[in-house]
Amino acid sequence: MGEEHFLEINNLFKSYGEGDSKQEVLKGLSFKVRKGEFCVLLGPSGSGKSTLLNIIGGIDTADSGYISINSDKLEDMNEKSLTLYRRKHLGYVFQLYNLIPNLNVKENIEVGAYLSDSPLDIDDLIKTLGLWEHRYKLPNQLSGGQQQRTSIGRAIVKNPDILLCDEPTGALDFNTSKEILKLIEDVNKKYGNTIVMVTHNAAISAMADHTIKLLDGNIRENITNNNKISADKLEW
Repeated sequence: MGEEHFLEINNLFKSYGEGDSKQEVLKGLSFKVRKGEFCVLLGPSGSGKSTLLNIIGGIDTADSGYISINSDKLEDMNEKSLTLYRRKHLGYVFQLYNLIPNLNVKENIEVGAYLSDSPLDIDDLIKTLGLWEHRYKLPNQLSGGQQQRTSIGRAIVKNPDILLCDEPTGALDFNTSKEILKLIEDVNKKYGNTIVMVTHNAAISAMADHTIKLLDGNIRENITNNNKISADKLEW
């Protein structure tokens, strides 16, 4: 794992609304993430973690402060540069799988490959995802866990610098959740992508390199974990 700080969040503020209805969502957040780290943004609903993820992803913008990735500030990018940045450098995994219903597993993953100049080998990735025997099935022929594996494949096939995961196990049962977390762990080890995951599940911190605990738009704790456990050992 590289020692350089790859992702930097500096004094980030974000609010919604005006006047009496104005709500501060992020209140001056600052932290850094190293290249190849698995970083968890942990907090209850309303703590600002999804807003922060959306700003890192260039989907939303901050009121002040900045985010830089590999020393490039997002605020310095015009709309075209930002679109290119999202396409080439970011992969997204959501709680809802957002698969294209009339494309099979392999085709859904190929959609992500078309966005990249240097995609991963699709067949190798499908095997890593444990989907080889399901590669010609449509989404409605898959379990929830298999659909989430496919959505991870679509995100990771681009070989993105950063994989952004927004509650990726939120719709899954305990055993399937652990399978998906193990897969994300394996992807992190095999391909070396930096992973930023939003969750309200504190147990997931045990498998992460780095946890940012958020509450009411503030960082309550910034924790480096030197004693990670494997995803399949997690309990909650």
